[in-house]
Amino acid sequence: MYYLIYVLAYLLSLLPLRALYILSDTISFFLFRVFGYRRKVIESNLLIAFPEKTVGERKSIAKKFHLNFTDSFIETVKSFSASKFFYDRHCNTDFSVFDALAAENKSCQFHACHQFNWEWISLYWSIHFKQPLAVVYMPISSKPLDRFFYKLRTRFGAIYLPATSKSALLSLRKKTHCLVLIADQKPASAGSSYWLNFFGKPTPFITGPEKNAVLKKCPVVFGRAFKTGRGKYKSELTLACTDASLLKPGELTVMYRDFIEEAIRSAPDMYLWSHKRFKFEWQEGYRHLWIDEKPI
Repeated sequence: MYYLIYVLAYLLSLLPLRALYILSDTISFFLFRVFGYRRKVIESNLLIAFPEKTVGERKSIAKKFHLNFTDSFIETVKSFSASKFFYDRHCNTDFSVFDALAAENKSCQFHACHQFNWEWISLYWSIHFKQPLAVVYMPISSKPLDRFFYKLRTRFGAIYLPATSKSALLSLRKKTHCLVLIADQKPASAGSSYWLNFFGKPTPFITGPEKNAVLKKCPVVFGRAFKTGRGKYKSELTLACTDASLLKPGELTVMYRDFIEEAIRSAPDMYLWSHKRFKFEWQEGYRHLWIDEKPI
């Protein structure tokens, strides 16, 4: 099964982007307009995040999101045959923040969120990083698909670490590296998470990224992405702190929340609205986990 998926994806990747985007338009129409893929989840998320917008404005964001979603899938397929030069033409990042840390031989953490197209951006970064790029990921339940994506994501030397393996993270402790975390993941347990407002709604955030940065006493960089054209991405980096252990408990997570919320507001169609980010409801039993500056 794996080899069949790989061969089909590779052959499809040989098509020019113009042809692949026609395919993306077609998939988007049927997936969202005909079959209504995750329609209720998308509409609910947008209503929570943007209650001040009109129905028409939220529909416009959803429509653009639909196309970004399928474009991201098609672009990921293109990655199987795309050269390093291809990514230099389609992605842009000023790496000076990371270059300075690499020059000082400092390990760091990078906190991003689910903005498109993280697959292209991570491949582009793995080409240009001066320190090993280690990305924490959640394995796919289907072993052939998991192997398929692992091969794709590591083709330029990035290290991918399964979130389900603690030993994988420990293997990096004594090596200079940049640990990449998509830190807006939905927590497995609301009762062991930080709680704070996200778009005005009490929402749990995973504690691992902050706790790991504090333990390592390392710098933390935040990043966001913009789409400058179809198939053109720019990512921007901000040094959040030089030593996470010097911050108050919960402070780094609040800073991260503020950063990604602003990033999402500036380009709302770039965010992955089809995942259930607002699944958990606030309970008084979580009061001791509340870290926001504003009381609930």
